Amino acid sequence: MNQSRPPKTPTTFHVKSFGCQMNVYDGERMAEMLGAQGMTAAAEGLDADIVVLNTCHIREKAVDKVYSDIGRLRREDGSRPMIAVAGCVAQAEGAEIARRAPTVDIVVGPQAYHRLPDLIGKAVRGEAALDTDMPAASKFGALPGRGKQSRPTAFLTIQEGCDKFCTYCVVPYTRGAEISRPFAAIVDEAKALVDGGVREITLLGQNVNAWSEEAVGFDGLIRALADLPGIDRIRYTTSHPNDMTDGLIAAHAEVDKLMPFLHLPVQSGSNPILKAMNRSHTTESYLAILDKVRAVRPDIALSGDFIVGFPGETDADFEATLALVEQVGYAQCYSFKYSPRPGTPAADMDRQIAPEVMDERLARLQAAINRHQVAFNQAMVGQSTSILLERPGRHPGQIVGKTPWMQSVHVLAEGAAIGDMIDVDIVSAGPNSLAGQLVRRKAA
Repeated sequence: MNQSRPPKTPTTFHVKSFGCQMNVYDGERMAEMLGAQGMTAAAEGLDADIVVLNTCHIREKAVDKVYSDIGRLRREDGSRPMIAVAGCVAQAEGAEIARRAPTVDIVVGPQAYHRLPDLIGKAVRGEAALDTDMPAASKFGALPGRGKQSRPTAFLTIQEGCDKFCTYCVVPYTRGAEISRPFAAIVDEAKALVDGGVREITLLGQNVNAWSEEAVGFDGLIRALADLPGIDRIRYTTSHPNDMTDGLIAAHAEVDKLMPFLHLPVQSGSNPILKAMNRSHTTESYLAILDKVRAVRPDIALSGDFIVGFPGETDADFEATLALVEQVGYAQCYSFKYSPRPGTPAADMDRQIAPEVMDERLARLQAAINRHQVAFNQAMVGQSTSILLERPGRHPGQIVGKTPWMQSVHVLAEGAAIGDMIDVDIVSAGPNSLAGQLVRRKAA
């Protein structure tokens, strides 16, 4: 740890989060926690007394970006803010971070960030400030209550960790075993978010649909949250095919507030590759789940994750992935080149794929995905839908909201405000967003 800086208790902070939505949630909670300590948020890292880099370890480039950002945290006069590395890189690399980046003052894992104020105190005193413990007790009870929110949408983590042990994935090692937050605690946080101005809640977990508490399954939690006054929309991510129960599928038909959008990663269209990944489903079982969901909610928008270039992936395996994309017709997808992560079984597998082969395959996959996304968006032209206004647009008077199917819509809506639900006619579509015309504003 950096012990050369003169002791100074920080009064301003800046949190920068990388990676998944759960990191966004964790970053927001750390900001709320530091705010509760009397600190003020700074717009930029170099304006802050302490910068928290909330990191992602899922791909090598994400890790490299963290170290690059650390190196850039130097002011014109040569001084630096206090630097805390949090999240999954902190958990995976621990004290190695200080060796690679001696300017780092604090290292804290994703299950220990509720101890950040204590670690700041240690750093101020010049003591080693590293905490990568993964305690059985939940960190959530140590975090401050949710207050006024800056947006009408919010993430709410309900489940952490993973027991699936996909051979490419570091999550079981950086986030630990699957744990579910208590039902009552989730409901209380949802109520606080609504009191703070939130109208749409996205439930988060590494395997969010694995959440359970005694006799209450994930679909029961969704139904209970839908009964809370003030919640207009419910979403969830990220799901695992192994945990798509009949009750959850039925909820997509029976709970009006559950949006018609499902992110269900498959990772590959090849059964041999899925087996090598330890994914526990086949393309056939995956498609059967989608058929069930579409049977009860025909307008469902589907999203997924794909990895190209997994060790041993042949041309035929990749063609099977392309065939799956064509068969499903995803509304959107995330796709990545395989990135070997230290300590995972796949990193030591034979038949690693050459980078240029991965590049070519990813380009072809993304072209197919984009074609379906454009078609999905264009099919909205001429339709009317409701959007929840979330943020200002690029042009004067323009506001951006999302459809139930997660599409961004740009609209001129005089008299409307962030947080309003309005009806729009979709008048045009691009590859990444839609343009709408105001029909009427709905009551809050």
